[in-house]
Amino acid sequence: MTNITIKFYPLLYPVAFLYKIGVTIRNWLFDWKLLPSTQFPIPVICVGNLVVGGTGKTPFVEYLIRLLSAKYRIAVLSMGYKRKTSGFILADSTSTSSEIGDEACQIKFKFPRVIVAVDKNRRRAMRHLLAMPEDARPQVVLLDDGFQHRYLRPSLSIVITAYDRLFVDDKILPVGRLREPAKSISRADMIVVSKCPATIDPEYFFSLLNIMSRRFLMNQLYFTNIAYLQPEHVFPEGNELFRWKKIPKDDDILLISGIANPVPFIEKIKSYASKVSVLTFADHHAFTKKDIQTMQAELSKMNSQHPWIIFTEKDAARIRHNPLFPDEWKSRMYYLPITNRFLLENEGKIFDAKIMQHIASMINKFKDLKI
Repeated sequence: MTNITIKFYPLLYPVAFLYKIGVTIRNWLFDWKLLPSTQFPIPVICVGNLVVGGTGKTPFVEYLIRLLSAKYRIAVLSMGYKRKTSGFILADSTSTSSEIGDEACQIKFKFPRVIVAVDKNRRRAMRHLLAMPEDARPQVVLLDDGFQHRYLRPSLSIVITAYDRLFVDDKILPVGRLREPAKSISRADMIVVSKCPATIDPEYFFSLLNIMSRRFLMNQLYFTNIAYLQPEHVFPEGNELFRWKKIPKDDDILLISGIANPVPFIEKIKSYASKVSVLTFADHHAFTKKDIQTMQAELSKMNSQHPWIIFTEKDAARIRHNPLFPDEWKSRMYYLPITNRFLLENEGKIFDAKIMQHIASMINKFKDLKI
């Protein structure tokens, strides 16, 4: 559908065929109620996707937090991907990424008043959350990356699909990146196309809208892009004097990324600065002593006496609890916060209103049910 080239691995079609059979049978078992799917008496909004890799789920969860937290007590429930712990954990201000995962750690740092919990067993986690005292219990739960976790049935499902790799253009794993067949989108209530360019050719925009709407009539379709905010200190304590108003164009910058798709992040920094060196690592990478040495080698090549070191926001969540980074670096270690914005102002207002209406409806539905 898009003009962007997507890399596939056609030699793996036999494996993909077997994988698709397994996923399809699993979905049938849930559809036919042969496997249990539990809905809890509380609004549960799932933010998920159909592919592996970064589509912008976490920034969208944060968008919902900003929208809802002034009116409701919010809990974010994540599986805590790549954490070194197990079972149910309720995050607090001392929780680290190794304990609760990168995304959960990032959210708790940015929104300390929000309840953040992790558990691979989402139903068990929901029972823990609903067992909290009534004045502390969440009123709305945001389920981060839970579209394939069908044992827990959300009250509303939002699927995020990246503009540069739409699920309708993709193929099943391992040929492509689809976790399940594209037709599974029928379980979603809303589709959000993320990471769109700031400006889209109107003719292409309406063509895309028409095609997506015709194929998925039951879904509501929205378009968003990533907005980058002002750089923030990874270690803000004691470094207030080193704040800047904007990224310095003529200074040396070492850009470090450990996310699934670093291209937009890299392009953004390079649009500001002319002297940028880039080191990329795998998604959720845990930085080691060897990595620090590699960074030091890059820094030593730079002409600036104090070059800037910029990380992605998700990497910053891990770095804060990593003792390997030298103290002398900390005053110049920054990350670039991101947020989601709807391409059309009216589109955002419509989306917000529908979310608020859904929550009010669910709360009213269960108001007489004692939890």
